[in-house]
Amino acid sequence: MTKIIKFGGSSLANGSQYQKVIDIINADNARQIIVVSAPGKRFDDDIKVTDLLIKYANQTIQNQATDAVLQTIIERYQSIADHFQVPAAAFQVIPDTLAKLPTQTYPNDEYLMAAFKAHGEKLNAELMALVLNQLGIKSRFVDPKEAGITVSDEPNSATVLPETYQNLGHFGYGDEKLIFPGFFGVTKDGNIATFARGGSDITGSIVARGLNIPMYENFTDVSAIYAANPKIIKNPIPIKKMTYREMRELSYAGFSVFNDEAIIPAIEGKVTINVRNTNDPEAPGTLIVPEGGFQSEHQITGVASSGHFSALYLHRYLLNKEVGFTLKLLNIFYKYDISYEHMPSGIDDLTVIFDNRQLTPEKMKAVGREIHDTLHPDKLNWITDYAILMVVGEGMVNMTDGLSKSIDPLAEDGIKVNMINQGASQISIMIGTRKADANRAVKDIYNQFFNQQED
Repeated sequence: MTKIIKFGGSSLANGSQYQKVIDIINADNARQIIVVSAPGKRFDDDIKVTDLLIKYANQTIQNQATDAVLQTIIERYQSIADHFQVPAAAFQVIPDTLAKLPTQTYPNDEYLMAAFKAHGEKLNAELMALVLNQLGIKSRFVDPKEAGITVSDEPNSATVLPETYQNLGHFGYGDEKLIFPGFFGVTKDGNIATFARGGSDITGSIVARGLNIPMYENFTDVSAIYAANPKIIKNPIPIKKMTYREMRELSYAGFSVFNDEAIIPAIEGKVTINVRNTNDPEAPGTLIVPEGGFQSEHQITGVASSGHFSALYLHRYLLNKEVGFTLKLLNIFYKYDISYEHMPSGIDDLTVIFDNRQLTPEKMKAVGREIHDTLHPDKLNWITDYAILMVVGEGMVNMTDGLSKSIDPLAEDGIKVNMINQGASQISIMIGTRKADANRAVKDIYNQFFNQQED
């Protein structure tokens, strides 16, 4: 059974990390399709290659000198090539490509930025192919354009187009290792466009679905996905197996090991994802699987929290009697390009919860003014001190006391709950608290379900 295997930036930061990756590839002949990120940080104060490329792009746009940053980027790749004694003539394609980036033609500066950023992955994939061939492992770099990974015309927040899967379905390969760069695809006009975030994870899922590969091993820097954030809970239990939708729900509230958007192509292709650790490759990691036939090991799978939310509270008497109130409100959000997350309501009250990363103080003021002028609420408040907790588990479907078990320990700890919402899927409970209470709330809920007392 062929496997697709993806490595993040920390796994490819230098020559010694590269060697770990190569050992993992060699440990299983089924690992034939390899997706790579750009080289990440080698130490805490280091700079990722992607960030260096962003600097290179900005200097190019502003017509500033680029020699220093260009040389720094080349040296990052050169040090890896030297570690494996890649011949200078073979390596030369990398500095040549980097030096030519400013001379290429781009539709606009956004596409220039996308192309520069994408070359972190592109050149690392080319280097990986050079290194593997140098070691006698037959390998080939695959350009996303060659593979037909076609994306929307949004240079720095592209989405994959359906024809990608048809293109990949016709993409043949033999006994060689195929090295795909993550993070980007090509528009119908032939321009490079990058995914918004978690790009290499997304590429791995896309290629797995397109090539009909049932197992996608995603190597990162942790040995498993845990039932709670290890920065909050000491030694939380590792999750052995979880469903796609559990991962999606937990990612929403802060699980950052695996990008939740990257799961969507895997869901569509019924691909099993195995999150594993490059630095501990023998650890089994966490399996992310379809819901069919899944058996829960615990009542809940995990609890997570995130503070990147804000809420807009509206009060108006007889609000529930006014036809079109919500439509008018949504039209205002549309005008200001704001998406909302949740909208719990009562007969005279309505709260709208937003991801505050899309808000600015200026935008909040403008939206508030327009709501006042259009809807005339009796009261309007922005609440920026807002955190959301997600309590998630397939096992909750059959629980009659899931809500009380989640809320009771918070009441006992004196934590005020601002909002409760149980999802229609019945596998999650959303709880709103103050940001300062979020970590305590996670501890309380974790201990309630997993019976682990913290020091």
